[in-house]
Amino acid sequence: MPGHAPTLELDGSLARITLRRPRLANRLEIEDLQTLREQLRQINANPQIRVLLLRGEGRHFCSGFNIAAVPGVDAGALFEALSDDWEAARPITVAAIQGGVYGGATDLALACDFRLGLARSEMFVPAARFGLHFYRGGLQRYVSRLGLQQAKRVLLAGETLRGPEMLACGFLDRLLEEPADLEAATQQMLDQLLAMAPLALLGMKKHLNAIARGALDLQDLQADIAQANASADLAEGVAAWRERRTPRFMGR
Repeated sequence: MPGHAPTLELDGSLARITLRRPRLANRLEIEDLQTLREQLRQINANPQIRVLLLRGEGRHFCSGFNIAAVPGVDAGALFEALSDDWEAARPITVAAIQGGVYGGATDLALACDFRLGLARSEMFVPAARFGLHFYRGGLQRYVSRLGLQQAKRVLLAGETLRGPEMLACGFLDRLLEEPADLEAATQQMLDQLLAMAPLALLGMKKHLNAIARGALDLQDLQADIAQANASADLAEGVAAWRERRTPRFMGR
């Protein structure tokens, strides 16, 4: 239903994508996956956008893909493509997790750079209960982000992790008690990220992810370091530090 499609809002250097099926815990249909990938392409093509927030309406973040919606469709491949795209997004990505996050949506959240959540949040992946084999990208993200044993607890034993456990295992970066606290903490993180120098911020994200994959391109890294070192932003950052004022970065 178009009325429930994810929405994209642009606000200066910030983009917000909101999942909009709250009565179904923001379950994703096949058209939603296509919409999200197209929205991400738009964001990547817009050099002004430096930070992307992913959030859901209602009490839950996302319940994953409706695997019964399209018989014969490889739901894992569709979700893997979306999550891989999200991990490779040019901007810094933040997920605000206000409740349950289930199935493939846990991998979409893991593909984000930062995750904030509420104490009432919970996560589980019922794949083994359905006979569904989780896809390569999701397995890799679980192991690389959370470690092998935590991945086994969630994917093999089908355990449900609550907010404090999600924080302890590294799924969440911050844990808040009330929705208003989550909203304030999320905004604080967005403001903090938006205040960073774009060339250094986005360059380091790209290369940190490459290092985690064992795919660092040294020539590309050196080129980005040289660009940042020669930038007006670095000169502005040093001057602002000396003058004890807020820097005004331009991304060049």
